[in-house]
Amino acid sequence: MFEILVWLLVKHYICDFPLQAHPWLYSRKGDYGAPGGIAHALIHGAGSAVVLAALSIDIQFMTFLVLAEGVAHYHIDWLKMTLNKKFGWAPTGDEKFWILLGADQLAHHLTYAVMAVLAVS
Repeated sequence: MFEILVWLLVKHYICDFPLQAHPWLYSRKGDYGAPGGIAHALIHGAGSAVVLAALSIDIQFMTFLVLAEGVAHYHIDWLKMTLNKKFGWAPTGDEKFWILLGADQLAHHLTYAVMAVLAVS
C-alpha cells in the first residue's frame, strides 16, 4: 500500500504542477465544465492509470479507481477555484488563499490514500 501511495503522490506533483503550467489548463477551473479543468482531471486520471497498471492492479478495478479519482479531482479543484473567486482570495496578501490551497492538496492526498487502501483490499 505504501508503494502505491508514494507513486500516486509523485504522480500528483507531476500532474498538478509541471503538467498544469499553462493558463489554458488552470485559468478557468472555477467555471464548471471549462475544457481546461476537464483536461487537467483527465491528465490526472491518465497518470493514475499508469501508476496502477505498473503496479499490476486489476484492469477493471483500476478503471473504476481512475474514473472516481478524475471526478473527485475535478470537483475538488472546481470548489477551490470557486471559493477563491467568490471571496477574492489571491496568493498575494490573503492567507485564506493558502489555507484553501492546503485543504485542496489534503483532499487530493486523502483521495490517494483511499485509492491505495482499495487497491490492496
